[in-house]
Order: sequence, then C-alpha cells, then structure tokens
Amino acid sequence: MTSELLDQALVEEATKKSGLIWVRGAGAPAARALWHVWHEGAACVVGDGPGEQPLPGLVDGGAAEVTVRSKDKGGRLVAWTARVVELPSGSERWEAAVAELKGKRLNAPDGEAMPERWAHECRVLRLEPTGTTSPLPDGSLAQAPLPTPATTREPIPAGLPRLLFKNKKKRRRT
Repeated sequence: MTSELLDQALVEEATKKSGLIWVRGAGAPAARALWHVWHEGAACVVGDGPGEQPLPGLVDGGAAEVTVRSKDKGGRLVAWTARVVELPSGSERWEAAVAELKGKRLNAPDGEAMPERWAHECRVLRLEPTGTTSPLPDGSLAQAPLPTPATTREPIPAGLPRLLFKNKKKRRRT
C-alpha cells in the first residue's frame, strides 16, 4: 500500500513539474513529446487539429504509456500507464480542462478564440494514471530520425572568419 502511494505521488509531482511528457498510444510506432497540464489527477492534452500537436494512437478508452522526464536534467524520472479519456466538448470537465490548457498554450494564433476552435476542430484528452508504473529501461531507447528533405549546414564561407575577427582586431588597437 505504501509503495502504491509513493508511486502515485511520484507520478503526480513529476508530471506536474515537467513541461513535456512522452506518450505512446496503442499501435503508435514511437512515443511522442506532448505539452500538457496536470489537472484533477490526470495529464490533460489537446491536439489533432490544425496548428495543434498530433495525438497518434490515443483513442478514447485505450491505454497509453507515459514517460516523464526531469525538467532540469532531461533524464527519465518515471514511466506510467494511463487510461485515455476523451472529454466531450462543452461538458463541465472539458471546460475545466480547457481553462487550464489555455493558460499553458504558447504562441496560439487565435488567442481568446482558442477554446472555441478547440471545441470544433480538436480533441481534449485526459491521461488518467492506472496506478501502474513501469521500470525504467537500461538503454537509451533512441530511434533513428525520421526521413526529411532538410540538409545539414554547408561549410562556412572562406571569408567569414576574416569578417568576424576583423572587428576584434580593431577593438584591441583602441
């Protein structure tokens, strides 16, 4: 019993303090970083709409694996199992969750109209802890990056160091 209470406290405190959680829904190929808020005993997320984070594999009534990282060091703190609950838009629980999420949403394109857009175009989910924590893995779990047309930087132009260091030489003389 004491162990369960300690696990519950660890899940709640770690998730509250972390800016991102890594969530892997049923059938999703990999975990995805999601911004969230902790509200009334669960992590609440919004997404699957234009300009919002995707929520692959997260279905109402399904399960998800949540990994919480340390905000300052970035290492994994705890991994826990969640039950996914989709909140119907306009319900009392939806309104309460959206009020919390609205305060944490950065760079929203529509400001005060955001909750209305979320009601029509997005899903608001609660990730409710089931009380089961998973042991942290020994390895890194790093995966290869997704393919992209982006390229790495090209070598710096030959004249750039002269331009940069020319200003430093002038400062030394004066």
